[in-house]
Amino acid sequence: MKKTHLKLQQLALLLAISITLFNCNDKLEENDGQVGTADLDYTVSEDMILPLVGAYSTTYTRGWEDPLLVGVRGDDVNAGGLGDQPLFAETDLFNYDNGFWMYNQVWKNFYGDIVDVLNAGEVIAQYKQFATGQYVDLADQYIAETKVLSGFQHLQMSKLWGDIFIITNSDPRADLENGVATKMQIMQYVSDLMDEAIPYLPDMRPNERQDIPGGVTKYTALAVKALANLEMENYQGVAEATEQIISSDKFSLHPDYYQLFKKPGKLSDENLFELQFSDYNTESGDVNNHLFAPFGPTSWTPVVSTASGGWGFYEPSLKFIKFMLDRNDETRLVTSVCFTPRGIDEIMEDPNYATLPSYISNTTPSGDIFNDYPRAMFASGKHYLPSIQLTPERNSYGSSKNLIVIRYAEILLMYAEALTQGASGTIMTADQAVNTVRSRVDMAPLTGVTLDDVMDEKFAELAMEWGVRYFDMIRLDRYDELSYEGRTFTAEDELLPYPQAQVDLLPLE
Repeated sequence: MKKTHLKLQQLALLLAISITLFNCNDKLEENDGQVGTADLDYTVSEDMILPLVGAYSTTYTRGWEDPLLVGVRGDDVNAGGLGDQPLFAETDLFNYDNGFWMYNQVWKNFYGDIVDVLNAGEVIAQYKQFATGQYVDLADQYIAETKVLSGFQHLQMSKLWGDIFIITNSDPRADLENGVATKMQIMQYVSDLMDEAIPYLPDMRPNERQDIPGGVTKYTALAVKALANLEMENYQGVAEATEQIISSDKFSLHPDYYQLFKKPGKLSDENLFELQFSDYNTESGDVNNHLFAPFGPTSWTPVVSTASGGWGFYEPSLKFIKFMLDRNDETRLVTSVCFTPRGIDEIMEDPNYATLPSYISNTTPSGDIFNDYPRAMFASGKHYLPSIQLTPERNSYGSSKNLIVIRYAEILLMYAEALTQGASGTIMTADQAVNTVRSRVDMAPLTGVTLDDVMDEKFAELAMEWGVRYFDMIRLDRYDELSYEGRTFTAEDELLPYPQAQVDLLPLE
């Protein structure tokens, strides 16, 4: 027992990253102005927003490894080869080494953020004790927002590892002593947490918020609830949550699919949750960017000659590209994939694709040229920012680009999926939901939509985004889809192993 308590104390130190508080100004992600809780005067209610801004900042500042690890195992994505991360490439082949640093780092990233976010909620609760009037309601709203941020991160962790710890406060020792919860318990916890939060959240789109533009709202919480219920295969729950979003009439698809993933798509009416970054449109000084270099090419000829390239760690699969060519899904293919000459040649080696449509080119619609490079034949267009959209003198790959997490197209397709799985809904049919998504990219409407049709549409619409394809396939036991390009996938490959560093430290079984 003494040894167990020692491990718990060590973990508490590992997880308890101190809450970061920020001056409330226009720069949501800015790292200046940190203050400790000892410096706070809880009677100054207008400062209540500070810990909330800190919670958003810690959520936005994801490690570069997080989205890569979440998404790399799907048949839409390959890990770049010939790099300095061979165990990342092995993960893509379903060969897991629990000593791989990335597993442990992503584990720590998510749990560290959960503790930070919960700490923020506890600080806001301290302010609430002294609040009066409108500030009481604001405190409830802010605490609800931290619940959504915490729930989202629990959701992502459980999708990766299955059974994990539920952390409910910033001192996790009691939670750890309870042991890990099952994946289904995690998903129910997240769903219930969203139900707790929803009554206190703003009834608006994230981009309508004036206090924290792009901050979570009632509809973000409903989206997270729908995702949790999808993992539980509670399709009626999915239908009910997504129907509330659709029936609000507050969301619409961004008119230009290509630009949705570029600067014009930031804080779009389509986005329910996005990680926000900025270089503040200034040539120098403060900058808060996600590191998009892992997604970029190691060799390119950008229109803006000073624009930096990337590392080549994340490659759209040949399977996905051929799937899109078969559909003649031009807009989404050109948006999702940046081609190299070597990649184009590789496609054409298949006699069925010896002649390619004219829109297949290693020059993007924005004029940047992707050259051959050894690590990959293609790059993710959804993580590419045209060099002409870079702020002058800000040359890092994707500088100031946001990272979209949940968008309205996914809501529509989850609703359609739920209906094809037997759920009932009244706001629209599965055909209407799917065709709303298809019409944006000039795809012909479908009739009599089936589950297979919905899965194909999700593949086309959501490829390279947060592992949606992978988690769909394992939920539906479609292992044959993941056994592609020489891979063999089995049920034992669904979850990552616990990081060895955590097994050594924690009461994991």
